[in-house]
Amino acid sequence: MTADRLGTAKSPPLLLAVTEFARASLDIGSLPFAAPLLMQAPKGDGHPVLLLPGFLAGEGTMKPLFKFLKRLGYNPYQWELGRNMGQKAIGSEGEKMVARLDEIYAATGRKVTLIGWSLGGSFARMLSRRRPDLVRQVISLGSPIKGTPKATNAWMAFQVITGQKINGPEMRAQVAEGHLIPPVPATAIFSRYDGIVAWRNAREPEAETTDNIEVRSSHCGLGVNPAVWWAIADRLALPEDKWKPFDRSGAKSFIYPSSGH
Repeated sequence: MTADRLGTAKSPPLLLAVTEFARASLDIGSLPFAAPLLMQAPKGDGHPVLLLPGFLAGEGTMKPLFKFLKRLGYNPYQWELGRNMGQKAIGSEGEKMVARLDEIYAATGRKVTLIGWSLGGSFARMLSRRRPDLVRQVISLGSPIKGTPKATNAWMAFQVITGQKINGPEMRAQVAEGHLIPPVPATAIFSRYDGIVAWRNAREPEAETTDNIEVRSSHCGLGVNPAVWWAIADRLALPEDKWKPFDRSGAKSFIYPSSGH
């Protein structure tokens, strides 16, 4: 059995961590050059999409993706829970997050796609288990899915800011739940150059309704990376009842290295 299956993947190298913001600036800087191609992405069907930011991040970090999805023809929503401070933001049982999902479904009458960046992706997967009847699919960006929280370079800050003990029974229960396959189709987008979350842990378990898409990106740049945006557009364009893995054939094989399984 490999190390990542045992949950013993190590946190990313320090060099990747300290260069995160510099590399993220390259990700966002590439968007204007990729814009003509991105606007050729599959157009949307108007269904609602809920965006969940990463740890300590606010809704502003999701604004570029929000605008992109709006232009494609989707109906994006911010989570309206302020900065992602862990359970301080979503409630002890995720009840604030569930209430937001209920509100969006009531307003649109359609199942909602959840897109979460980093910890936001972990929460999106949690939310899909709380209300699978309201969720169309889940897309996570560099999210800690498998393994231990200590396989990130943010676990100490998480522990101090949220007050949750990494080795406490509550956190262990959350981690165990996170290892389960979501009850709806789920795609994990990850990068081997992630300086925050161990890439081996940022992948969905292999199943008929899961897929893993590898990109070349920093962790902090995943939400503004052109390859990530194209992959998201591809996933969103799938008919609700006809989900399938991402097609990496042809020229796309140079951009998307592997499935990651």
